[in-house]
Amino acid sequence: MKKAVGKYRYSLILLRELVKTDFKLRYQGSVLGMAWSVLKPLMLFAVMYVVFVKFLRFGAGIPHFAVSLLLGITLWSFFAEAASQGMQAIIARGDLLRKINFPKHIVVVSATVSALINLVINLVVVLIFAIINGVDFHWYALLAPLLIIQLYTFALAVAFLLATLYVKWRDIGHIWDVILQAGFYATPIIYPLSMVAVHSVVASKILLLSPMAQIIQDMRHLLIYNGTETVWSYIGNFWVALIPILFTIVLVLLASLYFNKNSRHFAEEI
Repeated sequence: MKKAVGKYRYSLILLRELVKTDFKLRYQGSVLGMAWSVLKPLMLFAVMYVVFVKFLRFGAGIPHFAVSLLLGITLWSFFAEAASQGMQAIIARGDLLRKINFPKHIVVVSATVSALINLVINLVVVLIFAIINGVDFHWYALLAPLLIIQLYTFALAVAFLLATLYVKWRDIGHIWDVILQAGFYATPIIYPLSMVAVHSVVASKILLLSPMAQIIQDMRHLLIYNGTETVWSYIGNFWVALIPILFTIVLVLLASLYFNKNSRHFAEEI
């Protein structure tokens, strides 16, 4: 019992130190430092807002669409950062893995936790923008942390899968960049789901079945506008609407098993 507690304590200490190191190295040599964790999504939002909202008029007639856009970009940026940083974590910590024997999953978790810290900071900025924009918050906004847990769990599962594959095949990094780009435009972030439904209702329902689309739309519903289409109100079938959550659970199990099975050989393959 004492040995198990000691091992757990050691893992937590190691995780904390790795997170601190990752966070310091990320902004090392930067003049603005941690401010970039807020500035990057804000700059991307500014570009998207001018192009898609002001010029192309996406989201016209939808209450607080600018805040919805910022929230969508913030959530997607976290997913992209957590998955990408997690993918490279094992390779980046190769020297450490060769010297010290410790649970390998801590390296991937530390990379995703660093991204989670950025997400929390950015969500505070989103809430400030929402207040300035006159968003009327309701009690069910308190359910938002549950979606954050789902989002982190999904991103961590993807990170475990990618990290394992990346050790063997570096080409995965390039393939993942393409998938991320495609996923961004296939998710209703810069455009409302109603724009897709105009051309094909079936296509709009299929898009909504991805975990990222489900999470982003649910967060918008809880925090910004309760008229936002969600998988629960839009699909019309409760069991079909469960697909994003079930997919996340299955992915967590499979990715964990795959990572644990291959982690014992990481030091040799790096």
